[in-house]
Amino acid sequence: RKIPRDFAGLTGEELVYDLYTGTGTIAQFVAKKANHVVGIESVPVAIEDAKANAAHNGIDNTTFFAGDMRDVFTADFIAEHGAPDVVITDPPRDGMHKDVVAQLLALAAPRIVYVSCNSATQARDLALLNEQYKVVKYQPVDMFPQTHHVESVVLLEIIK
Repeated sequence: RKIPRDFAGLTGEELVYDLYTGTGTIAQFVAKKANHVVGIESVPVAIEDAKANAAHNGIDNTTFFAGDMRDVFTADFIAEHGAPDVVITDPPRDGMHKDVVAQLLALAAPRIVYVSCNSATQARDLALLNEQYKVVKYQPVDMFPQTHHVESVVLLEIIK
């Protein structure tokens, strides 16, 4: 949680989107240093838990939405909720759907923090984002010592 927040470079003024938010763990952690965080997750019960966790922890600058990422994360959604300064994405092992990647490219947020438990699908998605973004930082995180499972966190910045 700390590495994605540090990579996001938050000053307290940013609108952050947390794609594939799950129960909102990263969203709530970065909310302390952001103006507002919008979390999106496909599992409705996870979103219920995210809302309950935020309320329990007194975090009032988060908003959570349930639905398939391709259906929720659209141009209309962005127009309604604001264009984010930072996008944090932590997709499942399959990585991001090509429509989600296309929406990220259309959005052209200044920074994307991509957290992944599958380096192969992360590499595929990074190659697709490569037309508009450059990799600035990369940090592997050994979350399960003495296994082959490694999370990787990548900071992307828009190419100007």
